[in-house]
Amino acid sequence: MNEIKKSPIDSLGYNFIDSRYLPEGKDEYYLRYLQKGKDARYRQLTAYEIEVLVRNRNTSANWNDILVSDAFTPELVQNCKFFGLVRIGRLDPYYLEFHNLRRPVGLYNSTIISCDLGDNVCVDNTNYLSHYIVGNDVMIVNTNELATTDYAKFGNGILKEGESESIRIWLEVCNENGGRSIIPFNGMLPGDAWLWSRFRGDQPLQEKFKEFTEKIFDHRRGYYGKIGDRTVIKNCKIIKDVWIGSDAYLKGANKIKNVTINSSANAKSQIGEGCELVNGIVGHGCRIFYGVKAVRFVMASHSQLKYGARLINSYLGNNATISCCEVLNSLIFPAHEQHHNNSFLCAALVMGQSNMAAGATIGSNHNSRSPDGEIIAGRGFWPGLCVSLKHNSRFASFSILAKGDYPAELNIPIPFSLISNDASKDELVIMPAYWFLHNMYALARNAWKYPDRDKRIAKLQTLEFDFLAPDTVSEIVQSLTLLQRFTAQAYIREGKSQKYTDEELFTLGRQLLEGPADGIEDLEILAEGFENSERPVKLIKVHQAYTIFKELIAWYAATQLTGHIHANNITSYDDLQRSLPSNTTLTPWINAGGQLIRESELQRLIQQIKAGKVKEWRQIHQFYTTQGVNYTKDKLQHALAALRQVHGINLRRAKKTVLRELLQKGVATKEWMTRGIYESRAKDYSNPFRKMVYDSMEEMNVVVGSLQDNSFIRQEKTALKNYKKATEDIIRTLGLD
Repeated sequence: MNEIKKSPIDSLGYNFIDSRYLPEGKDEYYLRYLQKGKDARYRQLTAYEIEVLVRNRNTSANWNDILVSDAFTPELVQNCKFFGLVRIGRLDPYYLEFHNLRRPVGLYNSTIISCDLGDNVCVDNTNYLSHYIVGNDVMIVNTNELATTDYAKFGNGILKEGESESIRIWLEVCNENGGRSIIPFNGMLPGDAWLWSRFRGDQPLQEKFKEFTEKIFDHRRGYYGKIGDRTVIKNCKIIKDVWIGSDAYLKGANKIKNVTINSSANAKSQIGEGCELVNGIVGHGCRIFYGVKAVRFVMASHSQLKYGARLINSYLGNNATISCCEVLNSLIFPAHEQHHNNSFLCAALVMGQSNMAAGATIGSNHNSRSPDGEIIAGRGFWPGLCVSLKHNSRFASFSILAKGDYPAELNIPIPFSLISNDASKDELVIMPAYWFLHNMYALARNAWKYPDRDKRIAKLQTLEFDFLAPDTVSEIVQSLTLLQRFTAQAYIREGKSQKYTDEELFTLGRQLLEGPADGIEDLEILAEGFENSERPVKLIKVHQAYTIFKELIAWYAATQLTGHIHANNITSYDDLQRSLPSNTTLTPWINAGGQLIRESELQRLIQQIKAGKVKEWRQIHQFYTTQGVNYTKDKLQHALAALRQVHGINLRRAKKTVLRELLQKGVATKEWMTRGIYESRAKDYSNPFRKMVYDSMEEMNVVVGSLQDNSFIRQEKTALKNYKKATEDIIRTLGLD
């Protein structure tokens, strides 16, 4: 039987905070006044104003608790019911208009309970507006319920006085069994979510993160909900325990409960028809519309959910878009795209710049004995049409998977690889350096478009979008040794040599790969440890990939070096050498929420947290900022260390001819990259199957755009011209010619 409580009508709107939780000497409004202030401009109604209000069919159990500003116009309040302490700002005889919605300023046909209403608001046909602080020029029209409870947390995973730990909201990211759960909080960055989800064996560190989160919030009961200035809410059903920033737009939402919606004049958030959001944080500039369901979630700024998407127990990074599909128990770094109704992502850590194709099933746990599997995918993860993967799997950066059902767990450490399941031969086929060989256009365009689309206002984390960076370059360096070993083993299997030590094996592999390509063309090069199966894993185009990878290391060093010379206005060779870092040891890096950070620096942060030197999330955010400031310098050190390890060049001791050759090789690399950008796109215009749906080339150019007018290709050609000139200037200025 439902328990229906009965109380006197004149108590409606009062006793918002249970007396057990009221500090001595405080009334139920003390936190409301802390939020809004007592504000001396409010006054009681005059007898005339009460008479007008009554004549306009308004009611109140206590007119003395209706406070108004001096510019109050009682004629603009009609057919409303007031309960509790209600404070009303200025009401002028205007109408407000937003997206063709026009309504007069004032309060009409609504029930209003213990609220503060700003200047020139429009509240019309709102059945239940309770315990909210409403800003100026706000429109609330045709809304069933807008209410706040005394224990409102607004989506943050905190507890209020008297609440049990069992009701705390956790996000079960990366793993369905909750073993990597994190507590959501407003302002949580992708790096925070990643940091908290890792290092699970370090319990003192985990407790610190919980303490930091508890510190941010007040655990007292009685905070009111907020609706910021110029926010428009229309045709919504239930909005409960929601904090809304300024300039937001909510239209036709079914239910929003226990949520913070960050919004501002320069980063407006929108929530549209049929959406249901429960227990979450919405970042600045987010767009959520058309039947979205999100439960236990965090959306970082300028991300989007569209067209029936489901986001559950997940963190979605900045500038990401999910539409139609289902995403569960995942931690997704910035710049993620997923647009298809039949794609599924579960129990995964996806490190950004990723794209999920239709039919991709990433992380189904139905093939394991318990829901404790995980998938970890580096930057640039791109599973193709109808890809199905098994837990546990791990992929290096910029892995692309061809269509297919992959029957076993995968561990692919070589970046920029095309991964194919050849069912006819029952083998896994890996093509390293695929992007550089066959799709340079897409790789380069993605590196350009992500920073171009980065709409973040507060860039506390320096996100890396270039395809060559400390994470990918470190993977390339490791891959070179793998390719050497696998090639040498293939050569030995052919019976051309016998026993080798490990050192001799790598030497042999290097000699083979740095020799003529025809020397290894016929070798069947097999990888070990890439798949949890007994079937062969074949590496193809290994000689080409090895050559490209070595060239990319030199190119990476050349670009970092030219950037360093320009940034520091270096005009002599001696000054350049003195400015270069002395440490040329290659050290590991970590992708922390899309920001690349040296592992040693991250470990130092962790020790400072555990030692009590870092005491709050704000200091961790300052750590991100500091690392961002140092990133260019650290990246240069990494590039020169990789150059020394792979090519044996120490630029601090190198002759001028070595530096000149490096810079000139950089120009040559830029030339073939630019040529590859054009040629990979030109294939689409020469392929007869692409062309056959158009009556003429003219029609194709109208529909898809002409190759000659492609703005990105023209931009890259201009960049090549500028890079050539800049390199020539450096060679001349430093006296290298």
